[in-house]
Amino acid sequence: MAFEERENRENRGRDRGRGPREKKKEKESSGLKEKVVFLNRVAKVVKGGKRFGFSALVVVGDEKGQVGVGLGKAKEVASAIAKGVELAKKSMIVVALNNNTIPCFFVGHFGAGRVILKPAALGTGIVAGAAVRAVMESAGIRDVLTKIIGTNNPINVVHATLEGLKGMKNIKDKVELRKGNR
Repeated sequence: MAFEERENRENRGRDRGRGPREKKKEKESSGLKEKVVFLNRVAKVVKGGKRFGFSALVVVGDEKGQVGVGLGKAKEVASAIAKGVELAKKSMIVVALNNNTIPCFFVGHFGAGRVILKPAALGTGIVAGAAVRAVMESAGIRDVLTKIIGTNNPINVVHATLEGLKGMKNIKDKVELRKGNR
């Protein structure tokens, strides 16, 4: 047996791709980080059987204060993710940052979901569920404390997190607003 054949036999199981749930869904394109938060398969029952479709919730951010979210729907997974990415790029917002955390306490509401966002000390990390964590990492927030209340639906949780981040203002902006300079 040749050396190459023996090496190929030894490495057979190592080169296989991971399953669909274990596969990490992150891509880099033009400085933006893309994350698939939630992938859902839906079935429509028709005369001949079932027709499957997919919806993908995607978060896109530059890790410097910009983040967006998109929900893409299509008959194939790749098409749903691509649509989600395009929608997320169109809906990007600028997030107020205070060093590596958020400037103030805030509660974001969307549908039945509420997300409490609290600034944290340096080195705390992101204490959050998976959906909120994806938004925080994409926005570039490194230290934050969060709590999800009301629902664990990832779509509502991500949108509630974005609403909370939209409502925040920098401390300098708040001072200028109170003085009447703006």
